[in-house]
Amino acid sequence: MRIGTLKESYVADAVLFDSATQKVWLAAGAALLVLFPFVANEYWLYLACLVAINVASATGLNILTGYTGLVSLGQAAFMGLGAYTAAILQARWNLPFLLNIAAGGAVAMLGGLVVGIPSLRVKGLYLAIATIAASFIAHHLFANLAITGGTRGMSMQPAMFFGLPLDTSFRLYWLIVPITILMLLGTANLFRTRVGRAFIAIRDRDISAAVLGIPLLRYKLLSFGLSSFFAGVAGALWAYFFRVVTPESFPLLMSIFFLAAIIVGGMGTVLGAILGAVFMTMVPELLKLVFDLLPGGNEKTVFLSPVRTVVFGLLIVGFLVFEPHGLAEVWRRIRRFFHLWPFRN
Repeated sequence: MRIGTLKESYVADAVLFDSATQKVWLAAGAALLVLFPFVANEYWLYLACLVAINVASATGLNILTGYTGLVSLGQAAFMGLGAYTAAILQARWNLPFLLNIAAGGAVAMLGGLVVGIPSLRVKGLYLAIATIAASFIAHHLFANLAITGGTRGMSMQPAMFFGLPLDTSFRLYWLIVPITILMLLGTANLFRTRVGRAFIAIRDRDISAAVLGIPLLRYKLLSFGLSSFFAGVAGALWAYFFRVVTPESFPLLMSIFFLAAIIVGGMGTVLGAILGAVFMTMVPELLKLVFDLLPGGNEKTVFLSPVRTVVFGLLIVGFLVFEPHGLAEVWRRIRRFFHLWPFRN
C-alpha cells in the first residue's frame, strides 16, 4: 500500500514497477517493439538490431563503471571473446545457437574475472590502463591462434530455429531484442538486491564499504564477471548478426564507444545505458541521412563525411559540458515538468 510517495513495507519499496502509469508505458513500449518489425524496412531493422546489441554491451559496462565505479576500456575485448566462442562452437560442432550465446557469455565472464584481479590494488586511470593491456592481449590471441582463423577470422552459418535460418534482420530481431530486454530486466532487478547495493557502496566509498563488512575483492570480481558476461552475450549476438568475426571487428575504439555511451546516457542508471547506446548508434546515422539530403555529388561525400564526424563529436562534448549527468537526467527533468504541469510556476 502506498501513501503519497511513501510505502508501508520493504516489499512495496523494492517493487520494480510501482505505479499504474509505469505499467501502461511498459505495455505501450512492448506493443511498439512487437509492431516495429512489421512496419519498418530492412535498413531500420538493421539499425534496431545493432542498437539492441549496443544496449546490451553498454548495460554490462554500466554495471562495472556506472554502478561499481571501476573504469574499463576492455569491453570490446570481452565482446570478442563472446563472438569467437559462439563462432567456434557454431562452425566446429554446430551446437544450438542459444547454447553458443550462453557459452560466449561464460567465456567472456572468465576473462573478466582474470582482468578484474588487479582491481583490488589499482583503480581509476591505472585500472583503465590494465584493461587496455587486456584488450591488446585479446587482439593478439584473436589474430594468432589457429582456432580463431588468424587474421582472416571466421565466417558463420546463420542460426537455425526449428529449421528456419535466422538470416535476415527481421528474423534476427526476434532473437536479439528479447535477449536484450531480459538483460535489462535482470540489471534493474540486480540493484534491488544485496549484491547490487554492495556495488553501489563500493562505488561511493570503497573504504567505508570494507569497514561495513563488504568483501571488496569478491564484489569487484563479481562486477567484472557480470559486465563481461553481458559483453560476451552481446558479442555472440553480434557474431550471429554479421556472421563474420575478425580480430579487427573489436578494436579499442569500440571500447571507447561504449564508455562514451554510458557517460552521455548517464552512469549508474539502466535508462542511461539505453539512451546512451541509442544516441551513439543512431545520431551518426541520422546525421548521414541529413547530409545525404544536401545537394551535391561525390564531392559532397568527400567533404561532408569528416564534417559529420566533427558534428557528432561536438554533440558529445556539449552533453558533457552542459549536462554532465547525461540524457537520463534530461529525461528525469522532462518527467518532473509534466508531473507538475500545468501548476508549475
